[in-house]
Amino acid sequence: MSQQPAAEYLRHGQTPFFRLPQADVHAAQPYAGAGAVLLGVPYDGGTTYQPGARLAPYAIRRVSALIQAYHPVHQLDVFRKLPTLDGGNVALPPFDATLVRSVIQREVASVLEAGAAPFVVGGDHTVALPAMRAVAARHGPLAVVHVDAHLDTSGPEVWGDAYHHGTPLRHALTEDLIERGQLWQVGLRASWGHPEEGAFAAAYGARQVGMDALERRSVAELVAAIRLGVGDRPLYVTFDIDAVDPAFAPGTGTPVPGGLSAREALQFLRGLKGLRLVGMDLVEVCPALDHADITCHLAAALLFEGLALRALCG
Repeated sequence: MSQQPAAEYLRHGQTPFFRLPQADVHAAQPYAGAGAVLLGVPYDGGTTYQPGARLAPYAIRRVSALIQAYHPVHQLDVFRKLPTLDGGNVALPPFDATLVRSVIQREVASVLEAGAAPFVVGGDHTVALPAMRAVAARHGPLAVVHVDAHLDTSGPEVWGDAYHHGTPLRHALTEDLIERGQLWQVGLRASWGHPEEGAFAAAYGARQVGMDALERRSVAELVAAIRLGVGDRPLYVTFDIDAVDPAFAPGTGTPVPGGLSAREALQFLRGLKGLRLVGMDLVEVCPALDHADITCHLAAALLFEGLALRALCG
């Protein structure tokens, strides 16, 4: 399941993630033999500001073809060490949010049943909740690294709906998908709706690292603390692209100035080397708001970093 040569990729004209083989979605066991599966989730029905993230799987696939398989920092051929498939897109009924969550959870569970790690490419951040439900059902309560400008622990008080892209971490905590004290929130800087908003996750022992705090410590120091705190627990990474400053990632529906640089985001994920990554999602890329594909290129690079972490797990 190594990458296709560039000439072969150009010849057949298809656009799988990273020039990878595509799963036979009509087979009885479409993910058999894979160590990781990339799943596109073209859904943004949970968006509260600017929609368009449903088109991200297509755009990120296209630019990911540029990325080669060998990781020069980790010194390994990611796709030879980690047989990886493009599992296509999850086929969704876009007007039934409850059914959407059920379909996503079922598909991610199928990846896990095959012994592979799911890499979910949204879509808005609501897709992270069903993914975490499936991963926690397989591995037990998770350590979760949540990279985001926002807390994502809102309730229904603003929009009248308990399930939108500002709520997935609230549900993950209340459903015990996350081990108490093992939510690590990095990149926070968005304003709050009320003074108590930051207290919800903190009551579950969440470690919250805002951008002001990150200015006082290096990324290397932060990831060292996370590695020590997570230990050998199963780790899930949920990465909202708006954690990155809009100067580096303008293509998102909820931009917040003052975020991570592209280099810091890549350095952060690389620093998680040695942890037992069991799944990842990358969400909230909005191609219609992007410029020269720079957000999509960064998203593809971040996914590659995640796949490299999984490959390093053995």
